[in-house]
Amino acid sequence: MSISGRGRGDGMKLSRRELLTLAAAGVAAGSTSGWFETLADVAAGDVARRKSCILLWMSGGPSQLDTFDLKPGHANGGEFKPIQTSVPEIRVSEHLPQVARRMDDLAIIRSMSTKEGDHGRATFHLRTGYMPSGPIQYPCLGALVAKEFERDDAELPNFISINPMRAFNSAAFGPGFLGPRYTPLIVGDGQYFGGGGSDYEQRLKVEDIEPPPSVSRRIADARLGLLESFESDFQARHAGLAAAGHQLAYKRAVRMMRSKAVEAFKLTDEPSALRDAYGRNQFGQSCLLARRLVERGVPFVEVSLSGVQGIQFLGWDTHQQNFDIVKKLSQVLDPAWATLMRDLKSRGLLESTLIVWMGEFGRTPAIQNGGRDHFPGAWTTVLGGGGIKGGQVIGKTSDDGVQVTERPVTVPDFMSTVCRALGIDPLKQNMSDVGRPIRIAAPEAKPIVEVLA
Repeated sequence: MSISGRGRGDGMKLSRRELLTLAAAGVAAGSTSGWFETLADVAAGDVARRKSCILLWMSGGPSQLDTFDLKPGHANGGEFKPIQTSVPEIRVSEHLPQVARRMDDLAIIRSMSTKEGDHGRATFHLRTGYMPSGPIQYPCLGALVAKEFERDDAELPNFISINPMRAFNSAAFGPGFLGPRYTPLIVGDGQYFGGGGSDYEQRLKVEDIEPPPSVSRRIADARLGLLESFESDFQARHAGLAAAGHQLAYKRAVRMMRSKAVEAFKLTDEPSALRDAYGRNQFGQSCLLARRLVERGVPFVEVSLSGVQGIQFLGWDTHQQNFDIVKKLSQVLDPAWATLMRDLKSRGLLESTLIVWMGEFGRTPAIQNGGRDHFPGAWTTVLGGGGIKGGQVIGKTSDDGVQVTERPVTVPDFMSTVCRALGIDPLKQNMSDVGRPIRIAAPEAKPIVEVLA
């Protein structure tokens, strides 16, 4: 099943209401003369601009029945009410009102169907497209995209991971057999419950980006030169992927430290009203950072939502207090996600930026002791932005939410769709660590052609 809306039909141009909203948030101040829209249109039409991807990773597995596939009137439906979106035929949770207004640019996949209900294995499956098995170390999506879009002269890393919660499966966040060259730069600390606190400003800084005050630039350069000579000597005697990757990582780190691009991490450069719109919390400011990074050419940025302040549960793993926790998580997710899309669109970047919203699985339709358990059989993901036809729903689940009744979508199908939206051939092969070529997406994958622009 596919529910489609008419869409705006005006490309990247903003409505007067959107323009006023952005101006109030400090995004498009002074744009009423039309120059800001013109610049956005020019940016959107720049065929030379590389595609980017922002993954909004929902650690723990979000409840589809309390976000994007509500079942009003059924015992499994729970406490939340559906609200109308910018596409009249589509309804979402009442706690996602701002995202609801962006539905023209979003496609909801309500028929994800997998078989793995373990956090670690499912996390690996969704983030790599493959199940963990045998000696092959599959790379995550971020590493694959970074490899396809990398530039050796880039001042910022090609893959940046913000607030990753890697406790379930650290390998699911790494480069796998692609090697250390595609290891992400980690920003922020997601290895905790509760979503962080008021110190998010400090958490979102890159560690050791500047030498200590006691070390002058001359001394720092001398030390780096000495390190480089040691590295070159070691690599000459022990040639291999690991040694070359280690040396390259240091070179790129030094380049970043000395570049103006590192100012991307200075969120204080943004208007206060815009920062408020994203949300003055770690996830909201991380989404703002993601926009600043793709604006500077970073091809893949992921932002994890693993909790909210004051709730000692792991993200969306709502075995207890499901409705209270999902409400609080949604109240953090909604302004950040919606403002990210609005902000990208105002800058002409949404057409070249794919946004992926997903976790490792969904939650059980049946409610037990106020919570929902793991449920991989029928759940939801969302795609939006670049390469996606928004304003539609793909697939359908039964009235009780227990099973997919139309258009089942597998993980390889989903991975193939993401690749196609980014302009990447999902059947391209990379050589694995066991000497066997591996396709980016499993060969049996069938992309969801209905959502591809």
